[in-house]
Amino acid sequence: MFSSHPARSVSALFTRWRFFAGSPSLPLSLSLPTSLPAAAPGCAETVWVVPLREHSWYDHVRLKRVFVTDGTRHQVVLVDLRKLLVCADRDNTDYVLKPVAEWHAGKVRGIREFLDPDSARIPQMPYVTISTRRAPGLLGWVGIEREGVVAFRNGQHRARYLADAGARWCPVEVHEREATLLRELCGAADDARTEIRATQLGDGGAQP
Repeated sequence: MFSSHPARSVSALFTRWRFFAGSPSLPLSLSLPTSLPAAAPGCAETVWVVPLREHSWYDHVRLKRVFVTDGTRHQVVLVDLRKLLVCADRDNTDYVLKPVAEWHAGKVRGIREFLDPDSARIPQMPYVTISTRRAPGLLGWVGIEREGVVAFRNGQHRARYLADAGARWCPVEVHEREATLLRELCGAADDARTEIRATQLGDGGAQP
């Protein structure tokens, strides 16, 4: 007799739970998330404006990030393009481009049109990795001196074209574990931040 009341109570609670769980009017606060929050649609996009000093076609380019979602663990680093390309020339893979002056006319025209700031599409900034190796010579052999080696995952053409067009600095994207090394070996001078403008699009920000 005494055991039947708790049993009926448990059964009733279970029945009520099944009713509310299947009801379309289940309060939002009781529902369980199935995925991480996504970025809100229409949020502002950051665009970096890079001035060109020696380019007759246009005087700047616009670049945006490669990785735009939260948690990508990538960072944007402003680099000295000359230093970056010196390190890139040390890459011992087959993917090291010749100077722009040695490109065929179609390739030059293609990258120029691709980077045109009047285009509706905004190109992504270069994406790189960086490591170190022993420098040549005695100091390198004994492990005292090391040199940087940059490999392009994407954007080598645009980086070399920008340098040839007179860009001194450029934003690039790199994994967070390599960001400190990239700043140390290829980082832009402090005055680069006065030349490289980051502006917001899509949230009332002025479009360059």
